[in-house]
Amino acid sequence: MYIEQGYEGEYKQWKFWILPLGFIALMVFNYISVLYSPVSVEVMMADMIEKLGSNLVLILLLFPLALGLFFVLGWVKLVQSQSIRALTTSRKKVDWKRIWFAFLLWGGITVGLTLIDVWFSPENFEFNFQLIPFLKLALIGVLLIPLQTSFEEYMFRGHMMQGIGLLVKNRWFPLLFTSLLFGLMHLGNPEVDTLGPGVMIFYIGTGLFLGIITLMDEGLELALGFHAANNLFGALLVTADWTAFQTNSIYRDVSEPVLGWDILVPVFVVFPLLLYYFSRKYGWKNWKERLAGKVHTKEEFEENYSHAKSV
Repeated sequence: MYIEQGYEGEYKQWKFWILPLGFIALMVFNYISVLYSPVSVEVMMADMIEKLGSNLVLILLLFPLALGLFFVLGWVKLVQSQSIRALTTSRKKVDWKRIWFAFLLWGGITVGLTLIDVWFSPENFEFNFQLIPFLKLALIGVLLIPLQTSFEEYMFRGHMMQGIGLLVKNRWFPLLFTSLLFGLMHLGNPEVDTLGPGVMIFYIGTGLFLGIITLMDEGLELALGFHAANNLFGALLVTADWTAFQTNSIYRDVSEPVLGWDILVPVFVVFPLLLYYFSRKYGWKNWKERLAGKVHTKEEFEENYSHAKSV
């Protein structure tokens, strides 16, 4: 009953739309700016990095989204009177073990896949490790990236999914809608400009995967851990001149950018395997009901919730 947790507090449907609509407006403005800019995103990024340095540019990219997390949590707490626990999970308290497990699992898989790629295609990578710049990057990453990814999770898989689900009274539409919107949020990324629209398969597929584990697990914990690991380990391990995060990472990808296996394999192979593994570990059942079933009314939820508490 994760979506129904949105009923907690002072439930008014309009309270779920102020932040998402504002964020979508910013996304549209950003994409139009990129679309009609006389300079490509890649050139703009290179110019900014040359003038300001990669670490400062990374901070400038991350800080607004990191700050956005506190706007979401503050809005939910102060305007909706909904607890952060209810925005995060349907469990009695946030399960930090799930967050850390997903973080370490996907971090380990990311490291393994990267090392395999380096091993089999060493000509595509340049060893870029410098201790002091890397430590500065690690500090920035550890402080800001989990805040940035948590903002996106609380906005899309939390606040927005609960609001849409309570409006349409089903689970499949908010799952598909937030996944598509999550992918479209990345349209302004330099990867899209370089690799073409096919890379949207990865972004939308990742959003769908995160939405599925949120609904199946009845909470955001696994998605929070996975997303933080994906961006943090990605920033620390490999960078390229055409990616959103251009950092003092361990390796630099010097290959010709193409839409290859590293984009498609996670979506069509790794994510399904992870879903199977999570389902076995956490005993997920009733897939059809959890992903496409109905959302209870406020009265039904309160009746079921009160009954559950009394049992």
